[in-house]
Amino acid sequence: MSRPDESGPAPDERGGESGDGRGELRVLQRVVMPVDRDLDVLKLYVEGEIARGAEAVAAETAVEAELLAGPAEDVGRRSVVVPVGRRVSFATYFNAFPASYWRRWTSVDEVVLRVRARGQATVIVYRSSAKGHAQRVGSVRIDSATSREETFRLTLSPFIDGGWYWMDVLAGETEAVLERADWCAGQSAAEGVGQGRVSLGITTFNRPEFCVDQLLALARAPEVLDIVDDIYVVDQGTQRVRDDGRFGRAEAELGPRLRLIEQGNLGGSGGFSRAMDETLQAGRSDYVLLLDDDVVTETEGVLRAVAFADFARTPTIVGGHMFNLFARSQLHAYGETIGRYRWWWEEAPHTKREHDFAVPPSLNPRAKTSSGSLRQTKWLHRRVDVDYNGWWMCLIPVDVVRKVGLSMPMFIKWDDAEYCVRAGEAGFPTVSLPGMAAWHVPWQDKDDGIDWQAYFHERNRLVTALMHSPYERGGNLVKESYIISVKHALAMQYSTAELMLSAIEDVLSGPEHMHAGIATKLSEITAFRAAFPDARNRGSHEEFPQVRATRPPRRGRGFKPPRGTVDVLASAMRGTIKQLRPVDPGARANPQAVVPHIDRHWSLLSQVDSALVSSADGTKVAWYQRDPERFRRILARTSLLHARLSREWPELSGRYRAAMAELAAPEAWRTTFQAAAGTGDTASTGDAGSTGDAEGERA
Repeated sequence: MSRPDESGPAPDERGGESGDGRGELRVLQRVVMPVDRDLDVLKLYVEGEIARGAEAVAAETAVEAELLAGPAEDVGRRSVVVPVGRRVSFATYFNAFPASYWRRWTSVDEVVLRVRARGQATVIVYRSSAKGHAQRVGSVRIDSATSREETFRLTLSPFIDGGWYWMDVLAGETEAVLERADWCAGQSAAEGVGQGRVSLGITTFNRPEFCVDQLLALARAPEVLDIVDDIYVVDQGTQRVRDDGRFGRAEAELGPRLRLIEQGNLGGSGGFSRAMDETLQAGRSDYVLLLDDDVVTETEGVLRAVAFADFARTPTIVGGHMFNLFARSQLHAYGETIGRYRWWWEEAPHTKREHDFAVPPSLNPRAKTSSGSLRQTKWLHRRVDVDYNGWWMCLIPVDVVRKVGLSMPMFIKWDDAEYCVRAGEAGFPTVSLPGMAAWHVPWQDKDDGIDWQAYFHERNRLVTALMHSPYERGGNLVKESYIISVKHALAMQYSTAELMLSAIEDVLSGPEHMHAGIATKLSEITAFRAAFPDARNRGSHEEFPQVRATRPPRRGRGFKPPRGTVDVLASAMRGTIKQLRPVDPGARANPQAVVPHIDRHWSLLSQVDSALVSSADGTKVAWYQRDPERFRRILARTSLLHARLSREWPELSGRYRAAMAELAAPEAWRTTFQAAAGTGDTASTGDAGSTGDAEGERA
């Protein structure tokens, strides 16, 4: 480290080095401020003066406003003004340096913090341990009317299990202007490591405005474009990107690197596989970075992902985190794994979902969600290892694509998780890199576990387990799948239950069905669901007959979901008996109840003959209607199909594992692309081109 703690003010005692003093630096991570001075996300970039207590909120809000209110020439994407006597910290998600990730996965063993500032400033560098304990490791004072550059040489040795580096800046009797700061690799680490190049792949379906917004954001990031070879926009919708009024501007600003590809709807897996294959065939890029069409990207993440991949010891998939587009300081998940026995998505161990960096820490130790700044949240300092990263923002080395192929032809759901698991089995890890992120519509506002996507949830979960599960007969998966199908039947969600069973039948038919049906399955599902009342949505309750309850609640009590195994089994038994009884004639003419989405539980819905049920996003209502004969058929069919699935699992698993290479091969996909060129499935379903792994109806 070049800067120990200092008390003397004399510049010649500090020995500041420009350019490391031993050769050129390679920037790994730049300190940046939010685009357009967005106060909603400011705490992801910088913290105001360190304060505690009730008065801290007002004090820090005032500081943040001052930080972004300096002279226009001093405040920008890379610079910030610190008011007189104030202290700001860069111990934040986007500007702290995730040292433990670089220590674990890359060849970098030392990082150089390079700071350029003017005015009166004290720069203090801290580091944390995996337990979240912070300690001061160095400082430097700057008192200059002109720009001064200082560097800190910082070892990565103590970061095996976790920890970050960050800096604080204190202004003296005059304001301090931080002009720029970078976390860099020195010459010794950078020797032999070239600057990687990347192509971007954006899959879009009927979201032309979102997609063009993203293209224009990229056009405003010249440093990113300097390392981008091609931007592949794979448009699979009926509302074409090229018809957006601003597309011409994006095309002009991005130039020949923008490649618009229009093809039939092959889902997220087909769109991203097309981008992978185009990158592979072009032969110019080292990496392909996949982006959803409906995200707002922190473009610095592209630079950070490429830098991390360049220095990785082995070809590594580098994924970005997902923040909530509607609550922008809220992180969806810090890392995700697959519970092998259940074969289901889970948050990584020692992490919590929906962490909000702008909200003070919760005092409830049992809270499922989390909040607080990086300094305040100890679990954020432990390095988190993952099984996969969502394809809302994910960089894949071309070497990995050559070795393991393209995506499985899954249309949507599980394609990103399966790919990372497959790559991991081939020796290529996945890293979810802090400081690389995008904002995405949250899963809570989607019903994709019960709508048309239920087919793909079920089929692709089973296919992925058949290919990769370490457990005989898939562990608990078949049992859990059976239980979920029965729950949907009890809840009068007959379309969902039937789609699950259709998915199992297709899985049992063998891997050949996947490419064969990828361009047509969505239309089949859409037509099939049209016959079910629970799949017919309208805009309001007033579009249905008036609600008429046949009996009041038992003893006037409201609904409470069952708790404990005995209570759940008893509720399921009562629901089954109810489902087998004749339907009250009045329930066919009028709904018996109104059930908000938040109360839509199978144990409640199983006790009524019909109900108006609202959607997760609050925009639609469906009239669920009990059908005893259909319930009997579903119950018999799901029992037979799940028994067969369990019985045939070993043989079926062998078939799917043997077919993996062929299913993911570029040659197989090119045949599918050719068949879907300008045609294929364009049924409008809202998210038909999305590939993000939603929470949906997790068991």
